[in-house]
Amino acid sequence: MKRLTEQAIRGWLSLGPRFLPFADAATPELPLSRLLRLSLFQVTVGMALVLLIGTLNRVMIVELNVPASLVGIMISLPLLFAPFRALIGHRSDSHSSALGWRRVPYLIKGTTYQAGGLAVMPFAILVLSGQGQSGSAPAWIGQVAAAFSFLMVGAGLHMVQTVGLALATDLAKPESRPKVVGLMYVMLLAGMIVSALVFGWLLHDFSPLVLIQVIQGTAVVTIVLNVIALWKQEPRQRGREQAALHAPSFREAWDAYVAGRHATRRLVIVGLGTMGFGMADVLLEPFGGEVLHLSVADTTKLTATLAVGGLFGFALASRVLSRGTDPLTMAAFGVCIGIFAFAAVIASAPLYTPALFVAGTLLIGFGAGLFGHGTLTASMNMAPEGQVGLALGAWGAAQATAAGTAIALGGIVRDVVAALPFAKAHDAAMPYLVVYGMEIAFLVLAAIVILPLLGARATAQQEQRAI
Repeated sequence: MKRLTEQAIRGWLSLGPRFLPFADAATPELPLSRLLRLSLFQVTVGMALVLLIGTLNRVMIVELNVPASLVGIMISLPLLFAPFRALIGHRSDSHSSALGWRRVPYLIKGTTYQAGGLAVMPFAILVLSGQGQSGSAPAWIGQVAAAFSFLMVGAGLHMVQTVGLALATDLAKPESRPKVVGLMYVMLLAGMIVSALVFGWLLHDFSPLVLIQVIQGTAVVTIVLNVIALWKQEPRQRGREQAALHAPSFREAWDAYVAGRHATRRLVIVGLGTMGFGMADVLLEPFGGEVLHLSVADTTKLTATLAVGGLFGFALASRVLSRGTDPLTMAAFGVCIGIFAFAAVIASAPLYTPALFVAGTLLIGFGAGLFGHGTLTASMNMAPEGQVGLALGAWGAAQATAAGTAIALGGIVRDVVAALPFAKAHDAAMPYLVVYGMEIAFLVLAAIVILPLLGARATAQQEQRAI
C-alpha cells in the first residue's frame, strides 16, 4: 500500500509540469509541493471573499430580511483596509522579530483577525436581523457587532494576502516569479469556486444554526489551512532586530518607492484597468436575465465563465512572462482584449445574441487575467531592494480600492440612468450599456497611460543592443 501511494504521488507531480503552465515554477529549493502548500493562504482568502460578497449578501437580504442598504454598507467595510496594504507590506519588510522572522508574525496576526471576525460574525448577523435579540436589547448592538466582525475579516484577509504574496516573492527566484504569481491566483480562483459550491450545498436547507456552523466552520478551516501554508516556509535569520533599527520609516520608504521607475504611473494603470474590468462584476447576470432573457441557471453559469476566462488568462500570462516578455506589454494586451470584450457584450443586446454575450464574458475574464498578472508581476520585478512587501501592498491597495469603487459605481450609474426619463422610453438595455461604455472608456485611458512605458522600454532595449 505504501509503495502504491508513493507511486501515485510521483505520478501526480509528474503530471503537474505538463498540464499546469505555472507548475515548472518549482525549483530544487522551492519544490511544487511546497509551493502548493504555501498557496493555501489564497484559498482561505477566496473563501472569505465568497462568504462576504456572495453567500452572506444573499442570506442577509433574502433569508434574514436585512435592508439591502445596510447589507451594502457591511460588505463594503472590509474595503476600508485596502489602502493600508502598502503600510502592511512595509511593516513586514522591516519587522523586528526575536525569532528571525519578518513575514510569519504578520501572517499569524492576519489569520487571527480573519478567523476571529468569522467566529463573531454569525451571532452578530442574527442579532442584526432581529432573530437573536432579546426584547430589551437595542438594535445598535447588532449593527456594531456586525460592523466589527466585517472589519476584522477585512483586516485579516488584506494582511494575509499582502504578506503571503511577499513571502512567495522572497522564496521564488526572479525568473520563476511570474509562474509563482499565476499559481497563487489560480489557487485564489479555485478556492472561490469550490467554496461557493460548498457554501451553496451546506446552506441549501437554511436555518440560523446552519449559518452559525458554516461560518464558524470556515473560521476553523482558515486557521488550519493558513498554519499549514506558513509552516516552515520562511527561513529564520538572526540579526534582523539590528537591521530593523536602521530601517526607513514608512514615509521615507514610500517616497523612495514612488520616486523610482514610474511607480506612480503603474499604480494609476492598475486603478484605471481595475475600474474598467470591475464595474460589470455585479451587472453581467442582471443584464443576461433582463435584456437577453436568460434563465437563472444560465446566468448563474456566467460567474463560472468569468472565472474560467481568468484562469486561462493567468495561465497564458504565466507561460509567456516566464520567457522574458515585458509584464506591462502583457497588461496592455489584456486591456485591448477587454475593450473588444465589452464591445461584444454591448453588441449582444441589439443583435439579441446570447452566444456573443457569453463569449464577451469569457473574454472579459481572460483580459482581466492578463492585465492583473502583468501589473502584479511588474510590481514584483520593479520593487526596490528590500521593499517587496511595500510594492505588493501598493499594488494590492490600488487594485482592491479600485475594485470596490468600481462595483459601487457600476450599480449607482445603472440605477441613476434607469431612473432618467429618456432611459425609460428605451429598452431595458440602456442603463447597462452606459456602464459598459464607461468601462471601455476606463480601459482606453489605461491603454493611453501605459503606452509611454512600453515606448520607454523599447527605446532602452534598442540602446542596449547598440552598446
